[in-house]
Amino acid sequence: MIRVQEQDFDIGTELASLTDGKTTVGGLGCFVGLVRDMANDEQISSMTLEHYPGMTEKQLEAIEAKARDRWPLQDVLIIHRYGRLEPGDRIVLVATTSAHREAALESCHFLIDWLKTKAPFWKLEASETGESWVAARDADNEAADRWSADRPK
Repeated sequence: MIRVQEQDFDIGTELASLTDGKTTVGGLGCFVGLVRDMANDEQISSMTLEHYPGMTEKQLEAIEAKARDRWPLQDVLIIHRYGRLEPGDRIVLVATTSAHREAALESCHFLIDWLKTKAPFWKLEASETGESWVAARDADNEAADRWSADRPK
């Protein structure tokens, strides 16, 4: 399930919906991304995330499909927020379930690495010196690239 939304989400409620009553789930992998208060040694007061509705969901669906092709997943949840967020606010929740922990954890790691580099979101950080767009980082691209090799289920 993919949701792109402005409003916050409740982590406990979302994770419970993936596992409650599902006795075949043996592992749940989860990542929650938060807005930091610092970027490049500068205090950040807010971050505004922009996206293109329709295009964003389509790309997230393609990323989810890649994870499902690589691992035996029972469920996938991706919630990504947009709009103005402040330090400490939740940005993203990625959760996967599988019969086994390895698939749940690896797929979750894959999804967040690919979301960071391949999902069409643009981030504008605000600080005392003004606003600036967040540029892609080499470290993020390297993290995503390590998943490029094909791997059977």
